[in-house]
Amino acid sequence: MLAPPEVPISRSRSERFDDLVTDEVRRVAQRWSQELAGVEFAVEEVPPTEPPTDGPEPVPLGRLRPSAGANAARIVIYRRPLEARGGGDERDLARLIRDVVVEEVADLLGLSPESIDPSYDTPDE
Repeated sequence: MLAPPEVPISRSRSERFDDLVTDEVRRVAQRWSQELAGVEFAVEEVPPTEPPTDGPEPVPLGRLRPSAGANAARIVIYRRPLEARGGGDERDLARLIRDVVVEEVADLLGLSPESIDPSYDTPDE
């Protein structure tokens, strides 16, 4: 008799975060599938460190790398800064991820975030 496949009892924090990002990208891509066809989405732990400027810079929550030559446009979502802002509440974290994905897609397409998603920057009911 074969043993049942091992199923993890719970997903890691990182895996749950990836799931939230994937869900949000899928939701936005339903409406903007043609415009986002060649865009890559990625999750990284933290943003790259950059040399200090004249004043304190806010830690980025996401970043858009526009397409260049053969390289596709890429939107990166930074896990640790978003988790720090989410305060441990998964609903708040999901809202933050929604807003960051929408902001980066809006930047890529040259539109307002509200054009990308009318629920942008509004609390979920």
